[in-house]
Amino acid sequence: MIQIVDTTLRDGEQTPGVLFSIYEKIHIAGLLDQAGVPFIEAGIPAMGYSEKSAVREILQLGLKANIITWNRADKRDIDHSLEIGARHLHLSFPVSEIMIERKLRKSRFWLFQRLEELMCYLSHESVLVSIGAEDASRADMTFVVEFAQAAESLGIQRFRFCDTVGVLDPFALQEKMGMLRHNVSMDLEVHAHDDLGMATANALAGFKAGAHFIDTTVCGLGERAGNTPLESIVMALNVTQNQDCGIQTTMLKPLAQIVADLSHRPIPEGKSVVGEKVFTHESGIHVDGLLKDFRLYEPFAPELVGSSHSIVIGKHSGTSAILSKLHQLGYPIPRKKTQELVESIRQKAFECQGGMSDSELVECLQ
Repeated sequence: MIQIVDTTLRDGEQTPGVLFSIYEKIHIAGLLDQAGVPFIEAGIPAMGYSEKSAVREILQLGLKANIITWNRADKRDIDHSLEIGARHLHLSFPVSEIMIERKLRKSRFWLFQRLEELMCYLSHESVLVSIGAEDASRADMTFVVEFAQAAESLGIQRFRFCDTVGVLDPFALQEKMGMLRHNVSMDLEVHAHDDLGMATANALAGFKAGAHFIDTTVCGLGERAGNTPLESIVMALNVTQNQDCGIQTTMLKPLAQIVADLSHRPIPEGKSVVGEKVFTHESGIHVDGLLKDFRLYEPFAPELVGSSHSIVIGKHSGTSAILSKLHQLGYPIPRKKTQELVESIRQKAFECQGGMSDSELVECLQ
């Protein structure tokens, strides 16, 4: 089964201007757990007292989900995680030349030394360790493979391939992760960013290349253009790959709305899967088809994600849509009287510019 690693509370909160209180983090963690998310990356204990307290509180909730802490490749970060009882640690290692030289001011050899040193440091702890290859998308893949092989030889269970600045297309990502899959047997994880609008497609490509762990954030929260949206990849896997991630899809829309409210970032009306109007129809041809069978013009039933159909009467509305809407409002109209009424309603809808309200539609009957 595909395993979702949701990082709304870590990478999602790194969205500029977004800050969750301890209570809000606990609330979101609980909702993610209820939705069936198996791995929750809860934060960075080394950031400070409030962050450490929030992660500690989440660890003590007794959730079914595995709670992960994110750490730099530094013993001090690890100590902060161990101090609050974390038993699933993620260690991040920059692996591209620009990151190694300009950010760390170190060498490739230093990375191998530090990896071995930290795993030795953790050898007497009962913890699970995953490794993140930061900026792997811009790194020399021969080196990335060697680093992954070194990690695997040290007993690390999972390797995260990060498209840190969102520069890969799905074809390139699938090829790069395919190289990893061919050279290591450890679990692979894909972490995609949406800078070019391809995070969901890249996550899907990672799965097709052999990754069975996919990083997400609710509503795609995250730095710059954000991360792979939880709701989008779950439904993309369901619809295009017939893959069940074990997520309660009926919770996707309400979960997205709660996170949007707490982050003060409204969900666009046309946002895939959870947007308020993605199951709203106006076009006469589409509504006529929808009334016959929703599958004619929708990829999945809106009820699957906690949503529902709606019909807007506007310039493009057809006879079937208008009659259906009037019937819903308690005004059934005989077919023989519809032509003149439909033309009148269309004219009124054109004047309204943006769709008619129910009261405006009823007024046309007067």
